Amino acid sequence: MKIFSVLKAFFILLVFSLLSLVISCESRADTVSCFPSQIINVQLNLNLPAYAIDLNTKGWIYINEQQSGTRGLILVKTGTSFKVYDRNAPHLCPDTNTTLKVDENSIKIICPKDGAEWILQDGTPIKGSGLPPKSYDYSYNAATGELLIYY
Repeated sequence: MKIFSVLKAFFILLVFSLLSLVISCESRADTVSCFPSQIINVQLNLNLPAYAIDLNTKGWIYINEQQSGTRGLILVKTGTSFKVYDRNAPHLCPDTNTTLKVDENSIKIICPKDGAEWILQDGTPIKGSGLPPKSYDYSYNAATGELLIYY
């Protein structure tokens, strides 16, 4: 009877160990499993010249404020709404040259490490990666110009 209890406990421990190993090694649906998990909590006044000029001329800005992730964010104006992307490449573990950049001569986001590309306006993959850049929710008050980005 005692041997059966020990074997049963060993089997249960083995099953849970294998399950946790499988879960920890698989990719998340929207990024690779090694993608940094950070609190995103940024509040901006888009009426300020530092933001308004670039948003109105280029249509996008980099955000490098506190609580904007490990490498910052890309804010894109899409008509009357916005897209907010993490600058960590969604398909690669963070490394040198995996910070996403906007190609100033086109409407693409590019990963310098492997040349993967995405459409700036909606994050659709163009080349190299099947995953879009990680995006974040926001709330915007058009009357005050206040934008809150959160995760």
